[in-house]
Amino acid sequence: MITPTDKSLATSIQEKIDNLNKPKGSLGRLESLALQIALIQQTASPALHHPCHVLFGGDHGIEREGVSFSPREVTWQQMINYTRGGGGVNMFCRQHGFRLRIVDVGVDYDFDREAFPQIIDRKIAYGTENFLHRPAMTAEQWQRALAIGAEQVEECYAEGCNVVSFGEMGIGNTSPSSILMHLFLDLPLDRCVGAGSGLSDEGIRHKYDVLKRAVDHFHDTTSLSPCDAEETCAYFCGFEMAAAIGGMLQAAHRRMVVLVDGFIMTACMLAARAIDANVMDYAVFGHCGDEGGHRLMLDAMGAEPILHLGLRLGEGTGAICAYPIVQSAVNMINEMDTFAHANITKYF
Repeated sequence: MITPTDKSLATSIQEKIDNLNKPKGSLGRLESLALQIALIQQTASPALHHPCHVLFGGDHGIEREGVSFSPREVTWQQMINYTRGGGGVNMFCRQHGFRLRIVDVGVDYDFDREAFPQIIDRKIAYGTENFLHRPAMTAEQWQRALAIGAEQVEECYAEGCNVVSFGEMGIGNTSPSSILMHLFLDLPLDRCVGAGSGLSDEGIRHKYDVLKRAVDHFHDTTSLSPCDAEETCAYFCGFEMAAAIGGMLQAAHRRMVVLVDGFIMTACMLAARAIDANVMDYAVFGHCGDEGGHRLMLDAMGAEPILHLGLRLGEGTGAICAYPIVQSAVNMINEMDTFAHANITKYF
């Protein structure tokens, strides 16, 4: 159960922001971010501690249908690359002081646990089922993935973390993300399907055809109207997505700031919102990426992303890139002087 933020504090927090020695509203998005984070922490003097980034890896049965430009083995190869510090996510974590946790929840590969102890072993299966023909996972697997996500957040929380971001590695995971967007927002599927890691126009058409058939089969074999959020997620999600959803819900339960990455993690937050709408109070959307439909999904969710840099790498990189802006918002509310204390005439 997620407790919504207490909005009754908003007036006093906004008064503090408005009395900082600057023209009212002149720091724009920093001001709204500061207000949100202050409400999350229920204090007019918020602080960010021990940021953590949790990256979940898992493979997808739907990848076998040729819906991704990247081959399946890239999932496990990149997971190993992260242990060596060579990924984009590694670089940004080092730059911005995030602790990185790499978690295997469903990669189709047997990692040498002695050679790669940095990979946390929580493997549920060697990838999901192909949702073109059957549910991606069972109800039990769905609950297990949620629990793994919650467990990882609890470990971060125990270390003093109060701001967390999530990333993913799973070839093919833009496909279930597009379907979640289509089903939960009632948007036309063709507006939700994009190039992923680099599909051509012909590849995008094939991807759409596969996903359309999968959605039709889902409707033919289920009697959910409207769609039950958790059953829908279990039918289409990857294990890494389910774990991220569980992590987001647990982080909000713990009143942590949740930094949301690009298209896939935004789809996961959309799913988390369908399960418990209060999770949105804790969500800070890091960026708008270039994957088809991401801006449309953000707009439909009423989300205001911090950055728009043309990113589409995934891994959670956009969320981490946005973190310094979040830090600036917190520094603003805590470190800027007031008109009265600085002996400056308040002219509004």
